[in-house]
Amino acid sequence: MKWLRRAPLAVCALLAWGHTSRSPAQTHEELLVKHASRAPKFAFGDTLAIQEAELRDNPLLRRYRDARRQHAADRFRPVYHFSSPLGPLNDPNGLCFWQGKWHLFYQVRPPEDARWHWGHAVSDDLIRWRDLPLALHPAPEEQCYSGSILIEPDRALAMYHGRSLGNMVAVSRDPLLLNWEKLTGTAVIPIRSEGKEHHFLSAEALPYRIYDPCIFKSNNMYYSLSGSVDYSGPGRQPVLAEFLFRSRDLVRWEFVHSFVENNVFTQIGDDGACPYFWPIGNRHLLLFFSHMTAAQYFIGDFDSRREKFVPTAHGRFNFGPAKGGGVHAPSAAPAGDGGVVAIFNMNLAVPSRRDDGIMTLPRKLSLIGQNELGIEPVAAVETLRQENQRVERTRLVANETLILPAITGDVLELSLEIDPGMARTIEIDVLRSPAAEEFTRISLYRDAAVSSRFMPPQRQLVMVQLDTSRASLSSEVIARVPEIAPVPMAEGEPFRVRVFIDRSVVEVFVNGRQSVARRVYPTRTDSLGVALRAQGGEAELRSLDAWRMAPSESTVD
Repeated sequence: MKWLRRAPLAVCALLAWGHTSRSPAQTHEELLVKHASRAPKFAFGDTLAIQEAELRDNPLLRRYRDARRQHAADRFRPVYHFSSPLGPLNDPNGLCFWQGKWHLFYQVRPPEDARWHWGHAVSDDLIRWRDLPLALHPAPEEQCYSGSILIEPDRALAMYHGRSLGNMVAVSRDPLLLNWEKLTGTAVIPIRSEGKEHHFLSAEALPYRIYDPCIFKSNNMYYSLSGSVDYSGPGRQPVLAEFLFRSRDLVRWEFVHSFVENNVFTQIGDDGACPYFWPIGNRHLLLFFSHMTAAQYFIGDFDSRREKFVPTAHGRFNFGPAKGGGVHAPSAAPAGDGGVVAIFNMNLAVPSRRDDGIMTLPRKLSLIGQNELGIEPVAAVETLRQENQRVERTRLVANETLILPAITGDVLELSLEIDPGMARTIEIDVLRSPAAEEFTRISLYRDAAVSSRFMPPQRQLVMVQLDTSRASLSSEVIARVPEIAPVPMAEGEPFRVRVFIDRSVVEVFVNGRQSVARRVYPTRTDSLGVALRAQGGEAELRSLDAWRMAPSESTVD
């Protein structure tokens, strides 16, 4: 096989996403000038003490602090979910653990330059985030799109898509990952060479495409996945593909083949953008983003000899379309105990609120058995709990709504255990106005078993539904159908539900095996209530705990 740096390099980007440019070839120096960012950029010292001293008086961080103080008056700005201090936020990037701290990077458009840069925040616990200056600025690439970070003992390697050039590698070695150097100064896997471009349906098309990459290492070899599609579906329709490249030195990259083998799970039209590939338990986890159906995952086996990934299970983190206030793209990193930590951005649901992108709570993903994913919020979220209210064992009379007058608020965590008894559906309403003009409804449907004479009997299959159709009276909110997700459970297992309410976001976790989340925008100031209902039969609330949640440090001085 030929090294890509020695061969003509071109790739067919998906034209609908505009990742190629048809302008005449320009020199590296011309691109540096043409695409130079107007956003603030700083050079920092190489010790932690020096960096902390420099950050104390950093003018950009002062602007961030001022902006966050102003955000506090915004009734829809979350209190304990991360959001950008300045400028629209998009995909999370490069979640990683470096020298005792977690780092989160994310696409952001700073006010001075409306192109995607990499924003940056740091945390000791994945919950309390501290803003840092912008990490990656465009030039020579047109924009800094999504990518991932691989941590080595002495450096962090960021691999990302540089729009108009291809996939790039940047290196940082300093204590807070403030200084980044772009390896070779340009794309290491270009989308074209010497002005020659290829359309993906032309006779000259290469068998891969360059898009948002991830980077990982196996057997002393660097690997990269570039997520996109190929046209091997029925009737040459587009189906998910992850294109595998390898390198020994990060500079010369060799195309290997399509990475995912025997994918029978995803839909026609799904693509594999923003991939993250990590071990989980004794298997591997591949997270990705589809521009049609948003964040998803495979569980499977990595055959390192054949350099192939064979998925045996599949799931989703979004159960609706990619846009409209739902869970969007992932970033993920090893948790250090065999699990994986993942975080997702949630896109806006009110078009006029252009700066309204936020992150989900970080989630701890673990392997249950061989083909099931455990999904929980990271444990540190519990350190934000304040002012506990508890409801003891309570009978839920069939077909009657039980309002809980002592449990109110729009910055809460709820933890419920419910025995569904004879009820066919349990409803939990949050952000409810007194006469139910507005509410967000979480419904749990028991015994939603799926059976087939060709398959072994399944466990009880509960379905969780998150319905925001009556969450807001505003005509500005984008309509979105209810999300419905499966929850495999043991027979007789009670419902254990955690609900995180943070002004304009509701996240739900069920029995540590499923999660659903949505943006919500209640207009009434009294849309703060909580109510329960057992439909079709009697049930029992075994316990309910509610906590008011403290702000994370991203939202305070």
